[in-house]
This record gives sequence, structure tokens and C-alpha cells, in this order.
Amino acid sequence: MAGVLSSQFDKKLSLKTKTVGEDRIKRAKEKNEDVAILSMEVPGEKGYFKCCLGDDCRTGDASSLPLGTKKMEYKTRQWHEKCFCCCVCKVPIGTQSFIPREQEIYCAKCYEEKFATRCIKCNKVITSGGVTYKNEPWHRECFTCTHCSKSLAGERFTSRDDKPYCAECFGELFAKRCFACNKPITGIGGTKFISFEDRHWHNDCFFCASCRTSLVGRGFITDQEDIICPDCAKQKLL
Repeated sequence: MAGVLSSQFDKKLSLKTKTVGEDRIKRAKEKNEDVAILSMEVPGEKGYFKCCLGDDCRTGDASSLPLGTKKMEYKTRQWHEKCFCCCVCKVPIGTQSFIPREQEIYCAKCYEEKFATRCIKCNKVITSGGVTYKNEPWHRECFTCTHCSKSLAGERFTSRDDKPYCAECFGELFAKRCFACNKPITGIGGTKFISFEDRHWHNDCFFCASCRTSLVGRGFITDQEDIICPDCAKQKLL
């Protein structure tokens, strides 16, 4: 008695098949392995048979398995070979790839169409890797800056109106600007800054206009548009 044994499908939803002998089939049945077995009814081996499709059996008789007819067995269920079909497209599986799910049998293509994770941007199947943003899946190559299209996978980024931006674009488009150097203050990566009235400075740019001493954590005095330390302010009054 010859047969076909389907190995467990891998992460790519690819179920390989190979021809095995009677002993291997017997072990698979005894251990209730996750395999499908294609065999033929031969003289002297008549046993119980009931096609899983029941009234929908393609042969017209779910209980009949004439000699020489092939049957498919998976777990504790049985089918005529031509009744072992994808539940969506109805194409017979034969020895091709299939995926079982909740008592249904799917061909690899239909399973992918129905259940595979799809990228929110391109709507194509994510077969490996991918990133999640706002609880939605993306291909790594599709997860890009809204403004410049640079890939953000593994990069620092922030968002505005639920749209992702790289640090550079966010700074240029939306961030406050340092009064001293006019460069954006993004705050990404723990950047510290000082705010006073309607002006802002990077910590490194917040220093006395006269002596260039850092004023971070110190008192200061405004002199028109400049900020100066108390010592320099006293000197100006002398």
C-alpha cells in the first residue's frame, strides 16, 4: 500500500509532500500526527469509510469507496480524493499544499487571501518581518516618512496627526526653532531646551550674549533681544 504524507507546513504556508511506505503511514495514524495521507483501497483491506463531505460528496455516495479508488485521510477524517478540496475555491488539493483551520481545509492561495496579514499601505501580504505602528501592520519598506519617504524601520521618528515623520522632516516642518541658531528643537531623543516668553533655545545655545557663559539653571536678564548674565548686566550699568 503506497501513500503520500504531507509534512507540517512552514511559516511560508508551504506544505511539502513526499511518498512514504506503509510502515510510515501506520506510525502517522497511531501517533495522530498532523499529516494527510493519500492511499488506495485494495483487496483485503476493506475498512470503515465515510467521506467528510456527507451529502455534498462529489461521488454521490459518501459511504462508498470502490476498490482502486483513492482516499485522503487527515487526522480522524476521510475524503474521496476528489472531495478533498479547498473550502473556498473548491479545487481538489491532491498532493498540493494545504492549511487546515477550524475543521476547514484551505489551499495555500485561498488561505493567504483570507487570513494572511496585509500591509496597511500597499495591501499586499506580509510574508516576513514587518513593523507595527498604531496597531496596524506595515512592510518595512512601506513604513516611510510622510514627507520625504525615507524608511523609518529601525529609525527614530515621531508623528503628527497620526502620520509618521523622520526626525529631520518633523523638525523642519513642525518643531520650534532655537532663537540663537535657528535650528529646529525636536525634543526627540531627550533633547533639552529653554523657553522664555515666546522664544526658545537649545540648552547648548542658551548663554550670555556678552561673556558666552551658559545660563542653563542660572538667573539672567533680557537686554532687548539678548539675554545676559547678572554680572554682565551690572557691568553695563557702570
